[in-house]
This record gives sequence, structure tokens and C-alpha cells, in this order.
Amino acid sequence: MPGKENCTFALLRYVPDAVKNEFVNVGLVLLPPAGPAELRFTHDWSRVRCLDPQADVDLLESLESDLRDKLHDMNGDRDFILRRMQDSFSNALQPTEFKACLADSPAAEADELARLYLERPRRRGTREASNRQAIYQHMRNEFERAGVWPLLNRDIRAAEYTRSGDPLKVDCGYSTNGASNAIRMFQAVSLQTDLNAAKVLAFSFPRLADGIAQKEGKQAFLTAVVEDGLPRDDEGINFALETLEQQQMGIAQLSGMAAIAGTAARELGLG
Repeated sequence: MPGKENCTFALLRYVPDAVKNEFVNVGLVLLPPAGPAELRFTHDWSRVRCLDPQADVDLLESLESDLRDKLHDMNGDRDFILRRMQDSFSNALQPTEFKACLADSPAAEADELARLYLERPRRRGTREASNRQAIYQHMRNEFERAGVWPLLNRDIRAAEYTRSGDPLKVDCGYSTNGASNAIRMFQAVSLQTDLNAAKVLAFSFPRLADGIAQKEGKQAFLTAVVEDGLPRDDEGINFALETLEQQQMGIAQLSGMAAIAGTAARELGLG
């Protein structure tokens, strides 16, 4: 009966903010003592999107193919592979140091490590993030159909216009020119699962608008994009909607996103 092989493996981590150092494991490389490396990547990007709704998943998926090609002829040179990974990803992914492991089969061990490190854990408490993410994804899809998504500013930091430490980030927005001379911003908000998000947005918007007026000389408009068919007889939802309206914020249901994207296309010169 053959003995176990002394292998090494490194995880590939997506780290969108080096200061916060929050990460999601998205891949791993396992090196057997002889033979080709084993590469595994996640195919469930929900954890990445929860950490960073603006993550470029297409880019991350392309890195898998690129790395697979690079690993093909490297013959298990651990230090060389680590350097190539660090040089290739332009900080989109960060490899960990290699760790030792024993394997009856390098391929089977890579599969098991992928289940351990890359699969989404089964736990409660993710509904809030998934609802907001679904709204965000629909919003993005409509902007993409209108051809304006690449032109939008994304993950707009309120701290640039308010004060250092302001944690608010607005999902996306764009500047208009000419007579309107405005900045239009959009934020996905799930009122079915997170009423407090409306309060935070309403509290933050006046200071954000003042900061934009002072720094950019433009009027700021912020639209909260919410679910279709919210029950207006629900006191909590009514309170959230009224709170947003009191701060002169726009409210758009998902069914209205196509029209909003069309307006963006015209204002950005595409329509």
C-alpha cells in the first residue's frame, strides 16, 4: 500500500481593502512532491459579493484561467510559483505562505481542501446581505443593459465629502453636465430585512450633499433602490420610506430601474 505524499498548499485570498484586511478565500494551489500543481477556485462568488458588492467577478474568473496556464510548466517550484502569483495578480488576490499537508492523492486532497476553505459555510444570518445583494445585482444589470455601468463611479466614499471615519459607501453614481450640473447616486437598500439601513442613509445624506456642494459645486441626488411590492400597511416600512422622503431622497422600486438606467444613458451621452 503506497504511503502518503508530502504536499504543500497555499490559499488565494481576495482582499478588497488592504487597510481593513478583510478577505475571502477564493482559490488554492496544491503542490505534490512531483508532477503538476493542483489548482482549485470557487465557483460561488456570493461571499465575495457580500464582502465587496463592487467586486469584478469577471476579472477574478479570468485569473483562474491565467494561473492555470502559468502553473502548467512550472514543475512544482514552490518559491517560483509564489513569486509568479504575487506578481501576476496586481493585488487583486493575495497568496498565503505555503503549508504542509499529507495526501494519499494530490487531486483528492485538493478537492477536500477546497471544500474546507472555499465552500460557503452553512449558517444563519445571511438573509440581510443576500437581499441587498439581489437588489444591487438587479440595479447593476439594468445599468449594464443601458451600457453605462463602466462609466459609473462605484463604491463612493462619503468620507471624501464629510469627515474622516464616515463609514458610508454609496453603491454607484455619475455626474451630469450642462444645465442640470448634478451628481446622481444610487444605493441598494433592503427594507424587508434591514430597516435601519434607511435610517443610516437618511441621517448621512444631508451632510454628504453639503460636502458635494462645497467640493464639487454640484447638487447631489441620492436614490434608494428598494424591493417591489413593499407592504405599505407595515408600520416599520412606512416609517423607513417617510424617513427617506423627509431628507429629499428619491425612492425607486426594482421595476423602475430600467427607466433610471435609460435616463443615465441619455445624461451620459449614450442615449
